[in-house]
Amino acid sequence: MSTTTAKAGSIRAAVDVGGTFTDVQILNMETDTTWALKTPTTPDNPGRGIVTGLAAAAARFDFELSDIGTLMHGTTIATNAVLEQKLADGALITTAGFEDVLEIGRHVRRDIYSSIAETRTLLIPRAKRFGVIERTAANGSIETALDETSVARVIAAVRASGVSTVAVCLLHAYANPAHEQALIARLQTELPDLSVCASHVVSPELREFERTSTTVLNALLMPVIGAYLAQLEQRLSAAGINAPLYLFQSNGGVLPPLKAAQLPVRLLLSGPAGGALAVRTLGNLGAEANLVGIDMGGTSFDVCVVESGTTREITQGEVANCPVRVPMTEIRTISAGGGSIACVDSAGRALVGPHSAGAIPGPAAYGHGGQHATVTDANVVLGRLSPAQFLDGEMPLDVDAATQVVNTTVAEPLNISPEDAAAGVLRVAVAQMAAAIRLSLFEKGLDPRDFALMSFGGAAGLHAAEVAEELGASRVLYPADSATLSAWGMLHADITHDLAATRLLSVTAKTAATINELVAPLVEMATASLHDEGLADDDIHLSLAADMRYRGQAYEIPVPWDALSVSPEVVESACARFHAMHEASFAHSDSNATPELLTVRVRGVGRLTQPGKLSNHPAQSASVVSPRRVYHAGAWQQLPVYTRAHLADVFASEAFHGPLVVEDRHTTIVVPDGWAISAADAGCLMAQRIRADGPTTAASAEDQSA
Repeated sequence: MSTTTAKAGSIRAAVDVGGTFTDVQILNMETDTTWALKTPTTPDNPGRGIVTGLAAAAARFDFELSDIGTLMHGTTIATNAVLEQKLADGALITTAGFEDVLEIGRHVRRDIYSSIAETRTLLIPRAKRFGVIERTAANGSIETALDETSVARVIAAVRASGVSTVAVCLLHAYANPAHEQALIARLQTELPDLSVCASHVVSPELREFERTSTTVLNALLMPVIGAYLAQLEQRLSAAGINAPLYLFQSNGGVLPPLKAAQLPVRLLLSGPAGGALAVRTLGNLGAEANLVGIDMGGTSFDVCVVESGTTREITQGEVANCPVRVPMTEIRTISAGGGSIACVDSAGRALVGPHSAGAIPGPAAYGHGGQHATVTDANVVLGRLSPAQFLDGEMPLDVDAATQVVNTTVAEPLNISPEDAAAGVLRVAVAQMAAAIRLSLFEKGLDPRDFALMSFGGAAGLHAAEVAEELGASRVLYPADSATLSAWGMLHADITHDLAATRLLSVTAKTAATINELVAPLVEMATASLHDEGLADDDIHLSLAADMRYRGQAYEIPVPWDALSVSPEVVESACARFHAMHEASFAHSDSNATPELLTVRVRGVGRLTQPGKLSNHPAQSASVVSPRRVYHAGAWQQLPVYTRAHLADVFASEAFHGPLVVEDRHTTIVVPDGWAISAADAGCLMAQRIRADGPTTAASAEDQSA
């Protein structure tokens, strides 16, 4: 399959490196046409898989690698490094007496009835946490000057420790970074080969534990991400790809490699945030206003919520029990991917996850020697996946290997048939996915019945309708190229910088001038950063928000403000919005109370050239595939099988009753009993729950099998 030869620089490419597959989306900016491709991830060197995927795309879609004008890159490198503890050897320098902040943490337990506290992830051992004599007060005043003798002693200790990176997090440096700046200068002068980062740059906010954890994570990731990006840029250059490279952030924007190497902690939700941006983009193109994006790949199941066309953002997340205080798209992740391992525990319960077979060896059906049953293996055993058509026929599946591991590890311990064991594995996985969605909606006071699910990722189509059934939702959307939708979302990203400043203030007309003094430097910094990256004023958009709370609360709400120049009128509007948002989130508010401000946040967005109305290149010919034997509803049945193009193009005005199977190049959709599927807006297919007698537009069973 090929296109008209592209012109130099006309190709925008997006690559999302997942735990199992690397997804590639290609956009011809002249024709606004996109193409998709999947290739196995190469865990030993992800850059190799990226270049392999781009080269395969160039050969298949008839362009040269030198035609790529922009390359967007989402990656799980940072996340996996934290989860697998493959981090650099680092040290922490903090105010003397506060060396144990990481270890003390917060006195909060996930299991409040347990007599034993959960094990805390200690990123840096006690022997490599050093204190310097100094003290800055919460208002920014200097109480104790930076002691040069203690600085010299600590630098000597860092040198002797042999670490490759250092995090500097001094008390209240968010209010006055002078001591951190002086210490950083000394470290860079005396230990020039060391990676060094400071809390006032990484996370200039109050809450000592969270600020320290974020800064330490950033420091430990700097050598990892720096080395990865250096190798990647060399490999891209050797392949003839010299286009600007942008890294996708957790906040839904992109950063150039230099900034990403300095702030790698902002990449921790890189891939999933691309999916959230894609769901929001499709919603704005007419799909639905209220959507729950469900991304099921090889390793995880990610949930994002789009309400009234907007995604929610949070200012603090968590990775491997370590708090990360940076702006990020709100995404809930559980271990329920296609590669999630199924087993039977000592109590005779079937479990799915949290461990994954990954890319190597992967599910047993991949033929790479996998010895554990996975969700993918269960789908293969049940006939839901075509062994010959998996990954567009490029990766045939081994049915015998899948059946053997399901039988050995699940069926025999439960004394049931392999088919019933595989069906049970899928029921457990569906229940876990539905529970994650419920939690994402119920905690916001939202009803699943008011939302449509948007299914994407290579494995989601197999389960999305059953998950919706479990939730009580009635609609599921399946976008075009859904298996690579996170990469597709990255095609629509802009350069984004988030800046913050903290000061505890009452939000009143009298404090408007003080708040403005906090905001103005952030506006200047954001504008200057975007200018440095070649953005013109017309392409720069700045916005202001503030973390606000009622006095005495230990939590706050990010509230958008109307203008960058803070006036009494802007303050009044922000207070009214805060009261309304608090009411919506917690079912109570006090409009007579004066809110407190903790942190002001300025977001600078440099708008890149955006695609027009995209059209997807036909992925396959429109046809009816031979019916397939599928284990469905407790029995083997012959189910009709269609290509996606057949449903979208040939019978666009009709709805087809399940049970049936729809095959796309990189994914498979299973439509169960009681559901019908048809074409929908924004290039999607939509499955809907139907009445017992079915809608009048639905095709009859005889028509479906014709």
